[in-house]
Amino acid sequence: MNRHFTLAMKMVVVGVLCSAVISACRKDSNKVDNTTPTSSSVVSDEDSLKYLMYRIMQVTYVDGGRNKTTDLPTYFWYNQVPQLDPSSSTYATADDLLNTIKTYSKSSGGAVLDRYSFLDRTGSLSSSLQNGLSETFNKISATGNYGMEVSYASDGTKSYLYIVYADKNSPAGQKGLNRGDEIIAVNGDTNISYDGANGANVSKVTNAIYYSTAVTLKVKKAVTGAEATYSLTSGTFTINPVLFDTVYTVNNQKVGYFVFYTFTNTYNTQGAATLTKSKLDGVFSKFKAAGITNLIVDLRYNQGGSVTTAEYLDSAIAPAAAAGKTMYYYQYNNKLTADLDGTGLEASVKFPGLTGGLALNNVFFITGSHTASASELTLNNLLPYMNVKLVGDTTYGKPVGFITFNISKYDSTHTKQYLADLYAINFATENANHVGGYYTGIAPDQLANDYINVPWGYRNDDENLDRIFNYITTGSFARTSANARVLTETTANQRAAIQSSIASPRFNGMVDYRIGKRIQ
Repeated sequence: MNRHFTLAMKMVVVGVLCSAVISACRKDSNKVDNTTPTSSSVVSDEDSLKYLMYRIMQVTYVDGGRNKTTDLPTYFWYNQVPQLDPSSSTYATADDLLNTIKTYSKSSGGAVLDRYSFLDRTGSLSSSLQNGLSETFNKISATGNYGMEVSYASDGTKSYLYIVYADKNSPAGQKGLNRGDEIIAVNGDTNISYDGANGANVSKVTNAIYYSTAVTLKVKKAVTGAEATYSLTSGTFTINPVLFDTVYTVNNQKVGYFVFYTFTNTYNTQGAATLTKSKLDGVFSKFKAAGITNLIVDLRYNQGGSVTTAEYLDSAIAPAAAAGKTMYYYQYNNKLTADLDGTGLEASVKFPGLTGGLALNNVFFITGSHTASASELTLNNLLPYMNVKLVGDTTYGKPVGFITFNISKYDSTHTKQYLADLYAINFATENANHVGGYYTGIAPDQLANDYINVPWGYRNDDENLDRIFNYITTGSFARTSANARVLTETTANQRAAIQSSIASPRFNGMVDYRIGKRIQ
């Protein structure tokens, strides 16, 4: 392969400070590349990051961007972005520059499409998705997190704060906290009612739950109603993405159900199988042994992750007829598309020669506004091959993904210094029928409320499950009179999530780490 393509797309981009001007080049090179306009000498780490990020997105990723003859910008919408000066004082930080670039990614109707690109300055996301380790949200200390998500809910009269899920391996999960547990005090403070997305109470709760290293919660348990106080310390843990699984019998049919909250890799960076793989394998072995003919995949809080795990899940679900056929297509910008062979990028992904061996009449996905990216990819890939039904709410809308770039520099002493991981949109996807572009989300076949005070698997109180079971029984999502009565009797206790009431710091997107390895 040509030497200009020997660096991986997921690579360390190196730069040196030469004559007080930043140069994106190998550390043993003295060449200075001033192709990108500069208005001032670049000396700070932030200016280095701005320069290298701009080069990767808008000029070329090859050799850290120093080869003038190579024109390979990586940003999906690079040709909509005018020439900018990355060293301009207009952009105080690289994030400011990135946010400006994003504004040019417009649809034919003028809507800004890039809501997604960002810089990870801790590097924890790559470790989390590839090796299945918890992320660090608290920037003052690399101590992981509590492993739970919270949201406000309403019964139409007042608001309540609930745990919507907790990873079984996390500090919260290990203490026995779970979906449906109501938080009635945070650090002894009971004044936590919902007061708007920017309210003082919401800010107080958000900081305590997501950005602290210790928190005390007074909780009313979902099942018993008993109150207890829990002291949590944030920590690192191995992610268990399967929150719940079971097999139901509905209308004499076996129905598998599991809740999956993140797409961490099935194999880690050393090539070893992860807990994600073993948990998925265990769930599908259980379903196959039970002889399920319907499957429910609950992705209502799954904001995405690794595309290879989406492929693994699709392969386990897909019918035998899909074997060897196209799973999905990639779309890149015109420059990368014109040189797929040279870059090592691929045009499509196929199902493996053998699928998971299930013979399903239907696969149901429970979705919501947090269902994003790799989750949407998973369900979209199956649409051409089987009866797929969505129940819940419209998905987030992210038909595009990332190839990560680890950006570092070498200073005048040849000391390597990490700057950030760049996640800027590099590709879009379409299913085998060339369906994609769902920037406004994918609408469900049946709307259903998300009652977050209901524990996992409570079939009579979860409207999503109720609708699905009606479909399996009657072929229609309409409620039967019996089920409608059950739900009516418990309406007073049903509390629907207030969407986006608390901003989650969790990653939202899909990443293809495999591409970086393939093109080396």
